[in-house]
Amino acid sequence: MSKVTNHTVHDVCDAIRAHRHFVVVSHARPDGDAIGSQVAMGLALKTLDKHVRLIGADPVPDIYREFSGVDEIEVASAVTGSWDAAIVMECTELSRTGLTGLNDGFIMNIDHHPGNTFFGDVNYFDESAAACGELVFSVLQGLTVPLTVDIAAHLYIAILTDTGSFHHGQISTRTFEICRRLTSAGADPTALANKMFDQYKVGRLQVIATMLSEMQMEDQDRVAVLTIDESLLTQSNATPDDLDGLVNLPLTTRTVQAAILFKSAPGQPLRVSLRSKGDVNVRVVAAVFGGGGHANASGFTLESTAEHKRQAVIQEVVAAVKTALGPAVGEAPSDEKPLVRPE
Repeated sequence: MSKVTNHTVHDVCDAIRAHRHFVVVSHARPDGDAIGSQVAMGLALKTLDKHVRLIGADPVPDIYREFSGVDEIEVASAVTGSWDAAIVMECTELSRTGLTGLNDGFIMNIDHHPGNTFFGDVNYFDESAAACGELVFSVLQGLTVPLTVDIAAHLYIAILTDTGSFHHGQISTRTFEICRRLTSAGADPTALANKMFDQYKVGRLQVIATMLSEMQMEDQDRVAVLTIDESLLTQSNATPDDLDGLVNLPLTTRTVQAAILFKSAPGQPLRVSLRSKGDVNVRVVAAVFGGGGHANASGFTLESTAEHKRQAVIQEVVAAVKTALGPAVGEAPSDEKPLVRPE
């Protein structure tokens, strides 16, 4: 099959039926959609009597570890051993897995992120999906795999987390119909939301207090800039897992249209998370700096932590807000591009 063609769910199902030994992977630094889609696919393949290995480049965050099947995800830097097909999910390109050893095998690429490079032998790409979990659901339906409680829970988590609790993304009637099917199969929305959002350490509150007290506002309060560093985590007795979703907090106010979170740690690249509302497209900002994601939720890393780099990001986000909404109240319109650009 061509590596430049977007195939159908039926092509994916045919390819799965034609293979026996699978590795199932997703992107590095996995989130709820990556983990939920990966584990649900693994559980489904086992019901078809396939041999399955789940592999990831980074450890699973603590909040997901109690769910069935998550403990089977192997953390490794390379895919080794014998396999005849790999299912790669949530990755615009193969390098997003953070894994080596996948280049020479048969690849099924399942993704919903804009900019997918169609790197697979079979490519099932649908930008209109709210989460990769929606695409996995369609594959399982095509394979007539029964929706067990565990599979339903993982797919619900995938959709719940990737839409920010149904706040953003390509949410549609299909999304809610799938969720209806998942809850009918045993996924418990209340219990799953509690496990996803209400089980953090108290240190998270201390991080929030300091982070918000130091928050920087730009563009007449339409852009919020947040910063978290290793010293803040240490003094708050918090971990990186406790930071999930914090970038969304400023968006709960009426005026803020976009939020930036800079996360730094000694010896590591500066990680930048972007979130926005409505028509403000932060994916175009992430693309400027080599990242990607969705229009309202994107991210990237910067090798430099220099202040001019931070200012470059801020100016690009401000420009994205102005592109979508026009100048702030009282500000004269301008066609000028941001003056600070990444080197």
